[in-house]
Order: sequence, then C-alpha cells, then structure tokens
Amino acid sequence: MVIFLLDLVLIHKIELSIVKSLIGTYECKADAKGRIMLPASLKKQLAAVTQSGFVLKRAVFQPCLELYPMQEWDVLMQNVNKLNRFKKKNNDFIRRFTAGVKFIELDASGRLLVPKDLVGFAGIKKEIVVSSAINIIEIWDKEKYEQAIDDATLDFADLAEDVMGQDDSDGIS
Repeated sequence: MVIFLLDLVLIHKIELSIVKSLIGTYECKADAKGRIMLPASLKKQLAAVTQSGFVLKRAVFQPCLELYPMQEWDVLMQNVNKLNRFKKKNNDFIRRFTAGVKFIELDASGRLLVPKDLVGFAGIKKEIVVSSAINIIEIWDKEKYEQAIDDATLDFADLAEDVMGQDDSDGIS
C-alpha cells in the first residue's frame, strides 16, 4: 500500500512538471466569436497537457489574458490555498485574482474559445499575439502587445540588471 501511494505521489509530481518552458511569440487572428487557433508549434509543445484542459484568466499587471495548463494552475492554486482566509487582504486578493477565471478546452479543430467578458477585458480585436511566458501563455490584442513591448524597451536594461544581475548562489549573473 505504501509503495502504491509513493507511486501516485511520483506520478502526480511528474504530471505537475510537464510544462517546463514554453517557447515562442506568434501573431494570430481571433474570429468574431472569440475563437483562437493556437499555432502548431505551441500545440506541439502543449501536446502532453491538452487533454487536461486550461484555465484562462485576466492578467494582474497587464491588459492581457493568461492561459494556464491545468497542471500549472493546480500548482498555483496550492500556493494560493495556503493563504490565511481570516485576513481580509488575503480574501480580497483571492477574489480579485480568480475573478473571471474560466476552464476551457481546445475544440475539435484545435481552437480556444475566449469568453466575451475576457475578450472585453483584454481589448481583443481580430489581430492578436500569443506569447509564451515560461510555463503559461499570454494572449494579447496585437496593438496592446506592441505598445507594452515598446514601453518596456526604454527601461528593460535596468529591469534586467535589477532582476537577473544579482550575484547569488544560483550562479545567475
């Protein structure tokens, strides 16, 4: 029985770490119903997790959407669930963080249907950008994506130095 439970734990850990790093930024189109065809390269990278579905939510800091493979969402929710809900700020955070969250799957044609409320939040029109962000995917209206990249260009060197330029035990410098 103990060996069986250990096997289940190991299998669960493997499933949670399937998406290590997604790669790519792609220009796509959304149709009038909010359906987005994922690029073939991205679908290939996500092949191991597409059966479990995805969670689509509003981004916290930008006017875009974040697409989490279900395994990645579960890991994030394990961390969020550790928050003490008897603290008002934690409850407020959880409510805002999960506002508009939707479970979605690829349809038979390999498309994602973005719900209208999330299309409105991100200002998605026809031209979009689907961009990897390590273990999740960001979905942007193309104009807003280009503006965000342009805005970040001016201070990216300073940001890179602040975030990655620290000499630490990880050897990142």
